[in-house]
Amino acid sequence: MLKSYKTEINPTNEQKQIINRTIGVSRFVYNFYLAYNKEMHEQGEKFMSGMDFSKWVNNEYLPENSDKMWLKEVYAKAVKQSILNAERAFKRFFKGQSKFPKFKKKNRSDVKMYFVKNDAKTVIECERHRIKIPTLGWVQIKEKGYIPTDKIIKSGTVSKIADRYYVSVLVDMLDITPNSANTTDGIGIDLGLKDFAVMSNGTTEKNINKKSAIKKSEKKLKREQRKLSRKYESLKQRNKNLKGEAARQNIQKQVIKVQKLHQKLDNIRTDNINKIVNDLVKTKPIYITIEDLNVSGMMKNKHLAKSVAQQKFFEFRVKLEHKCKQNGIELRIADRFYPSSKLCHKCGNIKKDLKLSDRKYICECGYEADRDYNASLNLRDAKIYKTA
Repeated sequence: MLKSYKTEINPTNEQKQIINRTIGVSRFVYNFYLAYNKEMHEQGEKFMSGMDFSKWVNNEYLPENSDKMWLKEVYAKAVKQSILNAERAFKRFFKGQSKFPKFKKKNRSDVKMYFVKNDAKTVIECERHRIKIPTLGWVQIKEKGYIPTDKIIKSGTVSKIADRYYVSVLVDMLDITPNSANTTDGIGIDLGLKDFAVMSNGTTEKNINKKSAIKKSEKKLKREQRKLSRKYESLKQRNKNLKGEAARQNIQKQVIKVQKLHQKLDNIRTDNINKIVNDLVKTKPIYITIEDLNVSGMMKNKHLAKSVAQQKFFEFRVKLEHKCKQNGIELRIADRFYPSSKLCHKCGNIKKDLKLSDRKYICECGYEADRDYNASLNLRDAKIYKTA
């Protein structure tokens, strides 16, 4: 069984330069592969695979373009993995699973430095407080003892977010077996915007965006974004002189401040999801049922898009699915058209005229309950579902 671990690292200035250079080259090669295949397609030529493109770059392109030899100055496997990632993006587009691949932008795209074992005999060494990464050497880990030192690390990535560096490794957990989880009944979960999750066992998880930590950080983010906007406007009025150069440096500092606040908000929301998932799994239900939400459709509503994005429904589902597999819990996915909110849990009647503003479910049979709680009960008892 493979398990991923991600934690912050504290590289030296020299190591930071190598990471930044490798990420930059990986971004350039990714974009180069997209542009090359796009041009080939427009000319009616055959699509070039990632392996063929890598051979073409090394054997033909670089010998003819000596000014691009800096592509060879970084970790070769990171460059090759970037090409394979671009190929995978193309294949997903061809299969209709995603849109046409987008070009990566500096400081705006998720580009990582990939690393792996150099050969079958060697291992990626890891100690309690540091990890040995190819081309970087030993790098200090901030969260000591988080990555297991007695397991085999298969591969990993180094990423940069808001001027902070992180390592993510894939560890082979050979002796891990799923926990038995058959001590309680099943649980139905109704996800929403008013409350993040209402569960059939009576538990309600509030909307994280209503908490004071989020509100304070969002207010601060607005102020810092206004400062950044004013700095850009001020730069437009300056000439390209020393003052203009100083202004650009100040803009970069302000960009990092904004990025850090975005990262802080994202960390708070992710931490909230992790806690909810862990609390759910600790109850050890036989199964958990959730609804197959049409998140992309909800995002098209301009009045709800921001709230839906902040709730991170998809991330919650992915992490819940992973934890359920790890603990031997069956995760059931009810169809998105299943009338969980309109169905009376007591008599089975469907109330077709139920409005979104109706927060209480009142049935003709005399049954009354909170709308979301009634939906969670119906999800728990759903007979038609698919397993994740």
